[in-house]
Amino acid sequence: MSDANSDGNSVIEINVGGVFYSASKETLTKEADSLLGEIFSGRQQVPRDAKGRYFIDRDGVLFRYVLDYLRNKSLILPESFKEKERLRQEALYYNLPHMVEAITNYSEGGGTPARSKGCITVGYRGSFQFGRDGLADVKFRKISRILVCGRVTLCRDVFGETLNESRDPDHGLTERYTSRFFLKHSFIEQAFDNLFEQGFKMVGSCGSGTAGSAAELKPGVDSEENRWNHYNEFVFVRD
Repeated sequence: MSDANSDGNSVIEINVGGVFYSASKETLTKEADSLLGEIFSGRQQVPRDAKGRYFIDRDGVLFRYVLDYLRNKSLILPESFKEKERLRQEALYYNLPHMVEAITNYSEGGGTPARSKGCITVGYRGSFQFGRDGLADVKFRKISRILVCGRVTLCRDVFGETLNESRDPDHGLTERYTSRFFLKHSFIEQAFDNLFEQGFKMVGSCGSGTAGSAAELKPGVDSEENRWNHYNEFVFVRD
């Protein structure tokens, strides 16, 4: 585990309200007079969690934008971002006055970036289920996973914290495309809502039939459910 007193190129692991981050000491101490600058230069102590990570008892999701600001020295928020006041409170807590000013200007319309153009493909593999013995609580549509393909920065802006990047082998690189993202939920309409709120329009779709597979079923796979397996893809564009 890297220590706050080690060199500026070291990687430091942080637990912010139960959300884990990794960042260089150089990034965390970029604003020397900030709370983070004091903590990771060794001038102020914070507790550690069970894994030895530095623990900060604040909003873990919003800390993402604090880190982005320190890395880029500019504030860029998703178009549908609705927590500017909460983020402002986080910036005040971390003693980042320039970030506070940027958030204030942003909320007044002075910093809203133009929407970037792009294409995102959303796909899902699913099946239909039917009640047995008169059970009424069956979920008639079963979606095992929702896949997301497109430019990494665009996908992150649209889906935010619902985007799961754990299967992406190039995790951390941003200026590229990927077909390895999926969502942390299984509600296709929620994914569509995210896209529509960000100004995307669906321009095409395709899907397979429900003939099932002739291959031998794996243990525990229901043969009736397997008959109704299908795969669909939807293409969204913002211009």
